[in-house]
Amino acid sequence: MSARTKARKRALDMLYSADMRGVPVEQVLATEAERAVSEPERQASWLYAREIVDGIVDHREEIDELITTHSRGWTLERMPAVDRALLRIGVWEILYNDEVPDPVAISEAVEAATVLSTDDSAGFVNGLLAAISHSKA
Repeated sequence: MSARTKARKRALDMLYSADMRGVPVEQVLATEAERAVSEPERQASWLYAREIVDGIVDHREEIDELITTHSRGWTLERMPAVDRALLRIGVWEILYNDEVPDPVAISEAVEAATVLSTDDSAGFVNGLLAAISHSKA
């Protein structure tokens, strides 16, 4: 598993944890930052995970607006928490990280949805992220 894939998983864990516990993402991020200090072997994945989560925090309103606009029949609140977090990560990478090609961001989110969410999630995540990717051009 690549360092970026591990970082996406770590970012997903933080976003999901904050969502499920009803606490600010910044609180979970601070706890993870403390933990990262004692785990130098995970430094590479930590740096990108933090970049993802910080980026989502900084652009949350725009990211959520795009997800809401492109999801037909689903509100953010109605989506499974895992899907919501995966979509936020994917949208952030598509819009704000030029180092990651859109197809890679989409593929990573779809793969995670296949493993971690419902049977229908992979198709939903794929369609929504593809629509957002096409709309940015």
